[in-house]
Amino acid sequence: MDILNQRHKVGLGGVAIGTAFSDISDITASDILSTAWDAGMRYFDTSPWYGLTKSERRFGEYLKSKRRDEFVFSTKVSRLFKEVPKDQVPPTMWKNPLDYDFIHDYTSDGVKRSIEESLKRTGLSYIDIIYVHDLSEDQVGDRYPYFLKQAQNGAFKALSELRDEGVIKAWGMGVNKIEPILDCLNSADPDICLSATQYSILEHEDAVDRLLPAVKKAGVKLVSGAGFNSGYLAGRERYNYKNQIPKSIAEKYEKLKNIAEKYQVNLIDASIQFVLAAEEFASIIPGASKPEQVIQNAKATQINIPAEFWTDLKSESIIYEKVAIPK
Repeated sequence: MDILNQRHKVGLGGVAIGTAFSDISDITASDILSTAWDAGMRYFDTSPWYGLTKSERRFGEYLKSKRRDEFVFSTKVSRLFKEVPKDQVPPTMWKNPLDYDFIHDYTSDGVKRSIEESLKRTGLSYIDIIYVHDLSEDQVGDRYPYFLKQAQNGAFKALSELRDEGVIKAWGMGVNKIEPILDCLNSADPDICLSATQYSILEHEDAVDRLLPAVKKAGVKLVSGAGFNSGYLAGRERYNYKNQIPKSIAEKYEKLKNIAEKYQVNLIDASIQFVLAAEEFASIIPGASKPEQVIQNAKATQINIPAEFWTDLKSESIIYEKVAIPK
């Protein structure tokens, strides 16, 4: 049986709870998690990277009071953290991180240590899914070949062993690019991969042609980590975690918005339904910085979107002719 089923189609991601876009408080983070639970969400994803361990601690603080078999929890490996004085905290995207520095580590020992530390931070008895985080050129630059080899000899083998021993239930890549997932498929046996910025209503052609056929052939499922392009489809002036919007994307967005207005379609609902229309995606896990965003995400799959909306998007070449659309 797949680890993610119908109950996990829409989950909660932890980037915003790690203060990526604003310095949300512990109280707000708890309200977001409580709202997600009350809305029926039972898949929660985070990483020690988010907020330099802050997001992971916040998820654990809330979830440790729940029955452990009632939810699926995933976190990530690749960075090891050490506490440092505040003036030694490195500059990052986080608005108010905890006082930690980090190193990249894709070795077997590094993976095992990372998992142990995540268990301590969260207070959970086990972790369901482990993603190998940010093993891609956009994160590690020209050290990608070095770290890939380190992961092939270390992290990949260790995670398969931990899965086979029952310590974790599944593992895979958690990256922003297609190539690292393909490289992993060619050298290891992952179960599920977190596709962060590779597949959305605005940008998906490359994934349709290369990623989806590869994971389907390998029997690997995908989870969408940025179906809104980190907020752009929700009206934010950022695209894939950057403040610069590519001109071609901005033009496509305006056409998309006009057609959505014509059919009175909310782009949050459309974005979630679009991703889940592809059978390769087991789940989508939008983040949230406010409880009301969680409620909207949770209801998105129940909203009726006219078939003509999707037909128009294809006829106007806003979405790829070969892409799956909601039925």
